Amino acid sequence: MRSYAIGDIHGQLALLRQAHAWIEADRKRCRDPDAPVVHLGDLVDRGPDSAGVIRHLREGQEGGAPWVVLKGNHDRMFEKFLTDPGWRDPHMRKDVSYLHPVVGGAETLMSYGLFRPTSYHISRARAQVLEAIAPEDIDFLSALPLRYEYAQVLHVHAGIRPGVPLPEQTEEDQIWIREPFLTDTRDHGPLIIHGHTVIPTPTHYRNRVNIDSRAGYGGPLTAIVVEDRQISVLTETGRIPLEPR
Repeated sequence: MRSYAIGDIHGQLALLRQAHAWIEADRKRCRDPDAPVVHLGDLVDRGPDSAGVIRHLREGQEGGAPWVVLKGNHDRMFEKFLTDPGWRDPHMRKDVSYLHPVVGGAETLMSYGLFRPTSYHISRARAQVLEAIAPEDIDFLSALPLRYEYAQVLHVHAGIRPGVPLPEQTEEDQIWIREPFLTDTRDHGPLIIHGHTVIPTPTHYRNRVNIDSRAGYGGPLTAIVVEDRQISVLTETGRIPLEPR
């Protein structure tokens, strides 16, 4: 049972296309055109072309590509910025709006053709981006699932709350959790593939695999192949096995 996964993209369309190219090369070697490709969320913010990332993934799915796209915390923040002006993310300080530099939302709006917006003109910026964005992009963001389970592997943006059955996992935990998930060493049942918490290189922790390699901060975008819980990182020259720590 083979699947692929791609870490947090954060508006890096060129890196996403590169990751897809590496996956397609691996597909050809394996003669497996139908294995799913799971994108772990955080499609937007910080990078230069969030609009292009959304369009590329949406049109790929519409064209029949076997792509699964999950919702990350940044994707929810962008969606709510567009659709629910009074909403505030419970994990952010009250003084941190979507356009605060720590979020990177201004870069997302700029990718839709806006000049650099500021928090002083947040209502104007929302109105302008609603004129510029395709309604299909908003529908796409709103419909993103929170997790995807395949062949004893669970893909989720941030992680899960240890000890809680999967049907009872909250949206907040699946897109935001760090502790106690990151330091929990118990077997969760399925192997958890996640991003959200940036690390220098993809790492296999035996019960989970973190593939957020800092693309939102100038790092590479990680793509992996999963075969019966065995993990390999994809590169231009092929696979590199990712052994458990």
